[in-house]
Amino acid sequence: MGHGGNLYWAVESPSHVADVAPLSARSLLRGVSDLTARLASVVDRHGPPPLWGRRPGFATLVRIILEQQVSLASARAVYGRLCVATGRVTPHAIASASTERLRRSGLTRQKAAYCRALAGAVVEGRLDLAALARQDDKSVGAALQAYPGIGPWTTDIYLLMALRRPDVWPRGDLALAKAAQRVKLLRRLPDARQLAAMAEAWAPWRAVAARILWHAYLSPRP
Repeated sequence: MGHGGNLYWAVESPSHVADVAPLSARSLLRGVSDLTARLASVVDRHGPPPLWGRRPGFATLVRIILEQQVSLASARAVYGRLCVATGRVTPHAIASASTERLRRSGLTRQKAAYCRALAGAVVEGRLDLAALARQDDKSVGAALQAYPGIGPWTTDIYLLMALRRPDVWPRGDLALAKAAQRVKLLRRLPDARQLAAMAEAWAPWRAVAARILWHAYLSPRP
């Protein structure tokens, strides 16, 4: 999850465009409208969700890596210290920083290695992040998951937040599981497989459904 970034404007629905077309404020509302019958109580109570987004690129990928298995507040604090330590989170700055320097910013040794490997790939031209915007979801996932520390959840969040693809479901997202449990009145927290099966009903707007559920999760309870 995240905030910021520029809005992309595309008015077509996913059934009429390639799956590289990003969500816009207008298509988000179209998706909400299409999902209202299935998530009516959530939309009625909390309204349409924000078009949360992040600027595509290296810095966003680093931040998503930092968010793995920790709270957003904790990851935000570490990212802030990383910005101070490096001046700016760029591939060259991270690639030239030692693991110990990154660790002093609060990164674990493992996440420092992940970020340096990603930075090296970009600096050496093995990974073209700008080109990912023109590739389909599966190709983006394959390109990013070739690097250590980048798994399905990280690529799903990048596709959903940075590239704003309309039909991405973040596998294994705990906040979505908790939101679904609350909305569906489930006795137990659904696991990743159960949640993915549930999300099939929300295609081709699963990224919109995720935003609706996140919005519900973050909103105060009545």
